[in-house]
Amino acid sequence: MSVMLFAEKVYMATVVLAARLLGRRPERRYRCEPIRDSDDDLEVGSAAYPMVLVQIPMYNEREVYQLSIGAACGLAWPADRIIVQVLDDSTDPVVKALVRAECERWASKGVDVRYEVRDGGRRGYKAGALREGMRRAYARGCDLVAIFDADFQPEPDFLRRAVPFLLHNPDLALVQARWKFVNADECLMTRMQEMSLDYHFTVEQEVGSSTYAFFGFNGTAGVWRISALNEAGGWKDRTTVEDMDLAVRASLKGWKFVFLGDLMVKNELPSTLKAYRYQQHRWSCGPANLFRKMLMEIVRNKKVTLWKKIHVIYNFFLVRKIIAHIVTFVFYCIVIPATVLVPEVEIPKWGSVYIPTIITLLNAVGTPRSVHLIVFWVLFENVMSLHRTKATFIGLLEAGRVNEWVVTEKLGDALRMKMPGKGSNKPCMRIGDRYCGIRLHILELGVAAYLFFCGCYDVTFGNNHYYIFLFLQSIAFFVVGVGYVGTFVPYS
Repeated sequence: MSVMLFAEKVYMATVVLAARLLGRRPERRYRCEPIRDSDDDLEVGSAAYPMVLVQIPMYNEREVYQLSIGAACGLAWPADRIIVQVLDDSTDPVVKALVRAECERWASKGVDVRYEVRDGGRRGYKAGALREGMRRAYARGCDLVAIFDADFQPEPDFLRRAVPFLLHNPDLALVQARWKFVNADECLMTRMQEMSLDYHFTVEQEVGSSTYAFFGFNGTAGVWRISALNEAGGWKDRTTVEDMDLAVRASLKGWKFVFLGDLMVKNELPSTLKAYRYQQHRWSCGPANLFRKMLMEIVRNKKVTLWKKIHVIYNFFLVRKIIAHIVTFVFYCIVIPATVLVPEVEIPKWGSVYIPTIITLLNAVGTPRSVHLIVFWVLFENVMSLHRTKATFIGLLEAGRVNEWVVTEKLGDALRMKMPGKGSNKPCMRIGDRYCGIRLHILELGVAAYLFFCGCYDVTFGNNHYYIFLFLQSIAFFVVGVGYVGTFVPYS
């Protein structure tokens, strides 16, 4: 597994380097002339612009709804060629009232804003909301759909930069933009997330785009051709990664995607451990479950090349979504520590030192400004690999929490301005995620104890100096196990 992961990292690094040296930018691979404004040709008017539907799915986002709605309503596009659709699944009546009032405020300014509330609760979660929104009569008259989560804030020129790719290249189904994190410096945990996600966009998405192979839709900050979306079967809620599901199905129909690395959309990283754990469960469980459901469909597909099938099955799903999580936890946190207790078993240096070092350095290229935090990043990722591995097996086996969907909590600027002393002074300790205060995560604490024991054993009886890594990793598991990481929000 380590060799497979190592080969995948080297392959992606090689492709990215070659793309940079050869100048294979999207503008050179696809036609993307700007759309002529009506001022340039009065006879054309706004007819040259495709009709765009902007969808904003929401669920109790009290702190960020104004930013996303305001950014969507401020997009530079002819007023008669854009519809902003706010899909509000909020259960909080106060939030519903606030979102509705914000929509009415922009509608009074002449923006075509449609506030939609569906019947039947949150059936299908985000996929259900997006599917319901596409069924509206006015949505059927649109050519393209841009999707932004509630905390995403596109720049006014977003559509003018993204839409020309779809307008001039009929084989393109999706234009995916890159995420830009407004709160990356909020705490050490957000810095760690920035490093992982920057690698995802800078390397993984870029490789899939530049090789015309495949890359997953990120669920937001993207523009879809509606005809491609419909041909692929529309939104499905069979897993918690409806965006990846749609992308795979569209790819199997022969559609291509393009990633624009210089088109960035501001958004917010989860800064509480509770929110981050829920997000990572969904991002790890969903792909594994989708792989289980779509493996034979991909194998039997006759519309795409054998190379694309191999890329999707092996590179995209097996190595990146399954092996990467399992090998990180099982090998580095279970097997290597266990060899201290069984001295007859010796792991070669290339497996325990050289390969992990190269993989780590390759992951650091996405965020050069944080290279000095690489040790913290390694320790934190190893801790999170426990949570991701558990979620991966839940997805593969379709166990109890396979379809659990908890919206990632975003604090917004308003809550960060509040003084931390405003909360209750009563101490609170609970096991698990349901209560505030000190949260004890038993699995992390158990692994911390195991690593600490192995470290002590190595100091006493060993001779390979693994105890340096074991003690550091044990501390990292303990810190996360007691919830002492991220932003602390009383009673969040």
